[in-house]
Amino acid sequence: MPEIIKEKKVDLKKIEKGVKLLLEGIGENPQRTGIQETPKRVASMFSEILGGVSEDPAEQLKVIQGEKHDEMVLIKNIPLYSMCEHHLLPFAGVAHVAYIPKEGRIVGLSKIARVVDIFSRRLQVQERLTKQIADLIKEHLKPLGVMVVIEAEHMCMSMRGAKKPKSMTITSAVRGSFRSSSATRSEAMTLIRGGMYSGREL
Repeated sequence: MPEIIKEKKVDLKKIEKGVKLLLEGIGENPQRTGIQETPKRVASMFSEILGGVSEDPAEQLKVIQGEKHDEMVLIKNIPLYSMCEHHLLPFAGVAHVAYIPKEGRIVGLSKIARVVDIFSRRLQVQERLTKQIADLIKEHLKPLGVMVVIEAEHMCMSMRGAKKPKSMTITSAVRGSFRSSSATRSEAMTLIRGGMYSGREL
């Protein structure tokens, strides 16, 4: 599991100083009218979008007592926004999370989305993010199986380097019955890819 630094607070002043140096480094004048407040704005932004490092996602996975559900649960199209740790540029997309409860151990649907959110609001790589979500659910809910699929566009690939906008990176992490049973895995992928109700009139 990644380190949880609950006692460590974001140092806004250090971020402000760093942004001023960055502005100077690219040849800008930090005192220019349009960017005088940029260091403060960037510090506030980073404290928000990278705040997941001080949160423990495991706290979200409290089992609902008294439930007996033992069929697949799928939460699809969970929006996510994260920051690539290689270039400090964002990547954004959706996560699909499926699990098959064992002995009725389920959690509120919003809690799965919160786990995705907390892990996303850290410096990340998509491959690790996908694995972290799957492993946490496996560890704390002990389901028969769990499957996580993430689709995202990376700005470090779209606006620099290869410069291929709209390219999507797809990663998956498969555990338990989703790995051992191709039928179970296919069912989940069909539900993810299929023409299910998505908020529009059918």
